[in-house]
Amino acid sequence: MNYKDLADAIFPNITKTIADYEKEYPARNLKEGAKVTRFAPSPTGYMHLGGFYQALIDYMLAKNSDGLFYLRIEDTDTKREVKEAVDLIYDTLNHYNIIPNESEYNGEIKGNYGPYFQSERKEIYHTFIKHLIEIGRAYPCFCTKEELDELRNHQEARKFRTGYYGRYAKCRLLPIENQIEKIKNGEEFVIRFKSEGNFDLKFKTDDQVKGTLELSQNDEDFVIMKSDDKLPTYHFAHVVDDYLMHTTHVVRGEEWLSSLPKHLELFKAFGFKTPKYVHTPLLIKKDGNSVRKISKRKDPEASMTYYKDDGYPALSVIEALMTIINSNYEEWHTANPDKRFDEFEYNPKKMSSSGAFFDLDKLDNISKNIISKMTKDEVFNYLDEWTKEYDLEFNAIINKDVNYTKAILNIEREQKKPRKDFGKWKDVKPAIWYMFNELFDKTELSYEWGKINNIDDIKEILNTYFNDYYDVNDDKDTWFNKVKELTERLGYTTDMKAYKENPDNFKGSVADVSTVIRVAVTTKSMTPDLYEILKLLGKEEILRRINRV
Repeated sequence: MNYKDLADAIFPNITKTIADYEKEYPARNLKEGAKVTRFAPSPTGYMHLGGFYQALIDYMLAKNSDGLFYLRIEDTDTKREVKEAVDLIYDTLNHYNIIPNESEYNGEIKGNYGPYFQSERKEIYHTFIKHLIEIGRAYPCFCTKEELDELRNHQEARKFRTGYYGRYAKCRLLPIENQIEKIKNGEEFVIRFKSEGNFDLKFKTDDQVKGTLELSQNDEDFVIMKSDDKLPTYHFAHVVDDYLMHTTHVVRGEEWLSSLPKHLELFKAFGFKTPKYVHTPLLIKKDGNSVRKISKRKDPEASMTYYKDDGYPALSVIEALMTIINSNYEEWHTANPDKRFDEFEYNPKKMSSSGAFFDLDKLDNISKNIISKMTKDEVFNYLDEWTKEYDLEFNAIINKDVNYTKAILNIEREQKKPRKDFGKWKDVKPAIWYMFNELFDKTELSYEWGKINNIDDIKEILNTYFNDYYDVNDDKDTWFNKVKELTERLGYTTDMKAYKENPDNFKGSVADVSTVIRVAVTTKSMTPDLYEILKLLGKEEILRRINRV
């Protein structure tokens, strides 16, 4: 008996060959230098920031080179699969408009290199595994869990490197006749790759981010097909798929570096050309005085739903990630403010090789800048869309009088230096709630009085101003001149220089008087342009609010 007999005993129904699949998946018709990338998430939970960060790099590599970016769902880990995870993956990519050229969703296949779910490619993997068995580079392993646990305990007790390798790989020594007999008897088995490596020997390989690496050869006979569902492990499946789908660049987290020797040995065993690897640095954050990896368990911002739920514009999140994807992005963006992010030439060599610092404060600043450049119509449309999903009450309020809402949103907006109040749509309601009677009247009001906080002084300022001075038809200069007249009439000062030098010499300043008016109608000491607020509220509403004071 020989290896072919063994392969036929394990896969009696597999009649295709690797050559047959190579014909089904011919070389892609792309221009020279075009990159083919894939985002290949496992549907085992929510879509996390690190995954999207890698998808964005995949997208940029393909976009920059007139190449192709496809989505492959790596769903071979059936025990950990989460039902709604695939929907979350597609929803996230669609929300950020990072659209793959090829994918498969709800039975609709876009592209000629599918299926794009690994669970649907089992026959392909079995064909490739059968080939490895035929050439003596893979074999069935009948070790039980108890036997493997005993082996690991033995190695740990003697402080040996753990794993199924060398003299510990006992099933690789079984005669072919015994292996076939066990298979015919229905004994459970996995398929292991038969390594030819020597862990004590080093080899060099290039990574697009890390540069030249020196790694130990793989000597582990790792599992390439599981026993229960006969599906391949990630180590095996991605090699076969990236070969057949003609992936040129594999983007993944640096946590996979330790597995790279396994994957390179698999490519070599098949005689396949190896794709270029882009091992991205871990996303890290500040935690007090220390720096740590962003954690799925500890950090809500690890989930991509966090940004959608809080109402960050999609572009804000992308721009924040672009600043850590390449060190020169911010400089480029400053020099090219009108260009889209995907016009930037991404270069893996300009990524940090240690860690990628993701800062929510920086995201907020980027987002405030982006929103500040939007027109009132754009802001309203985004706010309307977000509140329909997250705050129906506020959505009804802002739509009661759309022109009024847009006028509020336009205060200090469409000008040379626009105000930067909002970093996300969740910020809007807390910033402008007082402009809507429906919210103002049901809120337990807390007035942020400043220097002038004596109720008699407050009443004097408000009654005098709105009885003797305020006219809704005044232009802004006239309005402010009247505030200054009021200030001087009541014994305060408009001389800000003198006030700053000797504040105790005055009852207060024109700024303090303005604050009384501002707080009386809004409850807030800091708001956008007071003139515009008063004009929008109208005198009747202003007087109603003053009476509440």
